Amino acid sequence: MTLIKLFEEPLEGLNRFFKRAVDMILSMMIIVGSAPIWATVMVMLKLDSKGPLFYLQERVGMDGRPFGMYKFRSMYINQDDSKHREIMAAAIKNASAANQGDDDRPVFGKVKDDPRITRVGRFIRKYSIDELPQLINVVRGEMSLVGPRPPIPYEVEMYEDWHRSRFHATPGITGLWQVSGRNRLTFDEMVRLDIYYLKNWSIWLDLKILLKTPMVVLRGDDAY
Repeated sequence: MTLIKLFEEPLEGLNRFFKRAVDMILSMMIIVGSAPIWATVMVMLKLDSKGPLFYLQERVGMDGRPFGMYKFRSMYINQDDSKHREIMAAAIKNASAANQGDDDRPVFGKVKDDPRITRVGRFIRKYSIDELPQLINVVRGEMSLVGPRPPIPYEVEMYEDWHRSRFHATPGITGLWQVSGRNRLTFDEMVRLDIYYLKNWSIWLDLKILLKTPMVVLRGDDAY
């Protein structure tokens, strides 16, 4: 994938090393501290529906490199993704069909009343518990705690050139757009926030995003 860098981001050299060190330390602490939640979710998933506990989904990371992103399985197995593809195509093209919510709460990239989602899946998605296994990706160096959200490959196929600027950093579990409106934002607004983050990165910005994330999660907005 050819990428054109339109700016020099501050996340280089020692800054990149420091961010990685913080990712490792905090990720291990969160994994240990949330172990009871992992155990509870795994039991609930087994009792609720057939299928694996974890779901490995191909995503596009830094410099356009694909990787497998871990999540707790929230859907029934062997489900069709054509509806989500349609919604994302509309969102990226800024079509009105991208917003399935009411005028005050448009839903970005979500299938409304999605029948593919299990009962437990609906709950863990609402509070972003399904995202916890991505801490494994952080430990492996494929993701960061904070950064642009990694897209699915079929979404990237519809990107305009300037959208690809978001691949100049390691993708994150949370990010600036998640704490700035989350799925109420348009796709272009999301990308602009990612680019702003890349241009203005600092440890204080990461800390501010991390501190805001629990409040957003507790409100129960669906993550992307």
